[in-house]
Amino acid sequence: MRQSATTPKLTIGQAIAGLKGEFPDEDIRQSRLRFLEAEGLIKPERTPSGYRKFSTEDMDRLRYIITMQRQFHLPLKVIQEHLDAMERGLEPPPVYDGPTVPRSDGATTPGAETFRAPPADVRISRKELLKTAEITEDVLDQLETYGLVRMRSGAKHYDSDALQVARAAGELARFGMEPRHLRAFRTAADREIGLVEQVVSPIRRSREDGAAGRANQAMDEIAALSVHLHATLVRAGLRSLR
Repeated sequence: MRQSATTPKLTIGQAIAGLKGEFPDEDIRQSRLRFLEAEGLIKPERTPSGYRKFSTEDMDRLRYIITMQRQFHLPLKVIQEHLDAMERGLEPPPVYDGPTVPRSDGATTPGAETFRAPPADVRISRKELLKTAEITEDVLDQLETYGLVRMRSGAKHYDSDALQVARAAGELARFGMEPRHLRAFRTAADREIGLVEQVVSPIRRSREDGAAGRANQAMDEIAALSVHLHATLVRAGLRSLR
């Protein structure tokens, strides 16, 4: 929503009051807004006296930031990438939190586009991974043998990607799909990674300012589109079997 010429801009106190009304359980203070400004996520106008004035667009960005933090625990760097994409008229990368698929045993399974990724910097031990993913030692050993799950390089813990793979493998095991059956997913992923690398490498090698940032942004966007394309193709193929 764009700021009209007649829409008054808000002081920082008014902005906080409005946000607290929408997010009553959030700790919203001046220091938090100042921090977001310092990090470049918002850019309120300054009066000649130095007071901040928040436009409708500033408020929309703040609502988006707070929502992404409280619902999905996204780091600010990722939220900034979302905001940058939206500024360029693009759809932000999807955050998976969709409806679940009913199971025959009465429980539910996340749908193809439903898994919500934990924070990227999560550190989880082997014991915690087994418990959270609800898999056995034998299954985890097999996942590691086939290169589907691995510890962080040079560390003795797993990250959010390992957790997501382990959880998905645990769900698929209910249908008789063992880790050895999932090697095809690893092979397909490696091929997609190679394709993305071919696309992104020229951007990264560019001597223009911001080349690394553009390359990273391109990788994020391609990854999101690849996941969406893969899920759509699988659904379309399975629909013909019904």
